[in-house]
Amino acid sequence: MHILGVLLPDNQLVKHALTHFYGIGHKTASRLCARVQIHDRCRIRSLNQGQVTALTAFLSSPANSPPVSVQPLAAPGHVPPSLSQLLASAPASNTDASTSAGAGASTQGPADRLREIKIESDLRRQMRENIAHQRMIGSYVGRRHAMHLPVRGQNTQSNARTARKLNRVERYN
Repeated sequence: MHILGVLLPDNQLVKHALTHFYGIGHKTASRLCARVQIHDRCRIRSLNQGQVTALTAFLSSPANSPPVSVQPLAAPGHVPPSLSQLLASAPASNTDASTSAGAGASTQGPADRLREIKIESDLRRQMRENIAHQRMIGSYVGRRHAMHLPVRGQNTQSNARTARKLNRVERYN
């Protein structure tokens, strides 16, 4: 199955197949599956059309996706009320819910990490711009990038031969 131009193997679990996208790792894939409500053990071939559409819509523009509704968790010692108690207090709870909803609307939930996600060409463009910025300001990292040498302090005496070979200037005698 192709989603946004990336071939996802039909027999693979969704959370593992999503790592075929550049910029999505295992943790982000698990969060994405939870966000789009896809089960952990679901395979690509068993996705229905609604799930594929939701996944495609989210990956194409995560910043424009609707916010996640934050559901409060029950306390560890919480005992759910019996059905008879719920039916008896149903009319009274509607007035309480309207007052508590007004108070809870001012609190903000945790920040949604998936809204700032960049994948594929957007992420590649951002990385290219960051490297170009480092080269333009003349930092040590930018100079190492310009010379095609290791950037993060790796040893170059016994390794990085390939980088030096690619960086060699051809001189014509």
